[in-house]
Amino acid sequence: MSHAIVLPRIMEIGKNACQKLPQILSSLGVSKPLIITDKMMVQLGYAKQVQEILSAQSISSDVHDDTIPEPTDSSIASGVDKVRTGGYDSIIALGGGSPIDSAKAISILGKFGGVIRDYKFPRLVNETGLPIIAIPTTAGTGSEATKFTIITDEASNEKLLCVGVGFMPVAAIIDYTLTISVPPRTTADTGIDAMTHAIEAYVSQKQNPYSEQQALSALRLIGPNLQKVYHDGKDEKAREAMMLGSTLAGVAFNNSSVALVHGMSRPIGAFFHVPHGLSNAMLLPAVTEFSIPAAPSRYADCARALGVATTSDDDNQANQKLIAFLKQLNDELKVPTLAEFGVDKAYFDSIVETMCDQAFASGSPNNNPRIPTKDEMLSLYRSLWS
Repeated sequence: MSHAIVLPRIMEIGKNACQKLPQILSSLGVSKPLIITDKMMVQLGYAKQVQEILSAQSISSDVHDDTIPEPTDSSIASGVDKVRTGGYDSIIALGGGSPIDSAKAISILGKFGGVIRDYKFPRLVNETGLPIIAIPTTAGTGSEATKFTIITDEASNEKLLCVGVGFMPVAAIIDYTLTISVPPRTTADTGIDAMTHAIEAYVSQKQNPYSEQQALSALRLIGPNLQKVYHDGKDEKAREAMMLGSTLAGVAFNNSSVALVHGMSRPIGAFFHVPHGLSNAMLLPAVTEFSIPAAPSRYADCARALGVATTSDDDNQANQKLIAFLKQLNDELKVPTLAEFGVDKAYFDSIVETMCDQAFASGSPNNNPRIPTKDEMLSLYRSLWS
């Protein structure tokens, strides 16, 4: 059986990789980029830094900074309008997963029109939009190396999963120096997101020999370094390991799939505005414990790759250590329960069945080693209060 592997055409990886941006644009035959980012990247000076790198090579650029965390159909509208009227030939997506996801949607809608729901999975979006050069500033989403984007439909409070090679950045610049200033909370949330990507890619029913090697490599980088960067954001070696681990995890799940954690995570973000990585973190211990009986050897491999179990541990011992590690990690990284996050219990109870329906509709739960019934998913959701 063969497997189709999709990757960015160009990947520039390492310290100060951003300096190669002008050469990358030249190799792609483009010269009028729009930088899509958020206000924090402008405030921190990263957008200006990118513009200075470009202007040093006589490349002019504009900045669009109206993206928001957990992007919505309305939040991307002004970017779509700008692309349609500005005469740009490329997009530089600068920031965490939200600006990169926004840029992907803007690239397609700006060229082909329509609304984002028109592009919802199971439609495969293989049209070629404006070429995207993705520059991630967090070690977490892996969006710079995936053919996915997730945009919330505000009218229905549904996170729309959109899939296709049309959303794959043509180039990715992986420069860990851009993550040095990321605060501990974001470092934790995005780091757990990357770890979840790698675990789910490895245990997914759609895994393949290529994706599993990327996933294990990602876990070997993330396991020893996630807590280090949370406690000491200036640790460059740990930051570099997390950045590469995040990208490898993105490559892994892009070429296999995510599973139950992500399927259940999206409605939490849509209804309660919990950041995506944080909702993954809330779910990961319970979903892992639920899923292990269907793939004990695979989860044990993950435990060993993370460094929380050894080759002398049998699969059962390794998995017990994995569950204990995930729970301890959430405590150490101060991951809140839904109640601690401030979610209203009555509202949660009123929409939790809709959350289940949306999770199943995304397709991700069907990739899980153990596919839950609706009652089992309800039980998993309700466990987030304890």
